[in-house]
Amino acid sequence: MTGPVSVAADLVQRAGGVIAARRRGDFAGAETLLASFETEQARTLGFYLLADLALGLVRAQTGQSPDELMRELTLLVATTSPPPPD
Repeated sequence: MTGPVSVAADLVQRAGGVIAARRRGDFAGAETLLASFETEQARTLGFYLLADLALGLVRAQTGQSPDELMRELTLLVATTSPPPPD
């Protein structure tokens, strides 16, 4: 499959791979995946699409409106400690 859909799928998969690698402690792998994005725009699009899909899945499971979900997420971010420096 080629075209915009396959490009978007590739970007989302790489963005997800970055997060998965960091979660399992593979920081070098995460950095390698981050470097694999050809442009900052591609990286941003990949993470945006991944976030949008993830929020859609959460909404489908919880029945929350987008506003309710974002309000809850904003409160969670505000009360979460920043990650330790690498």
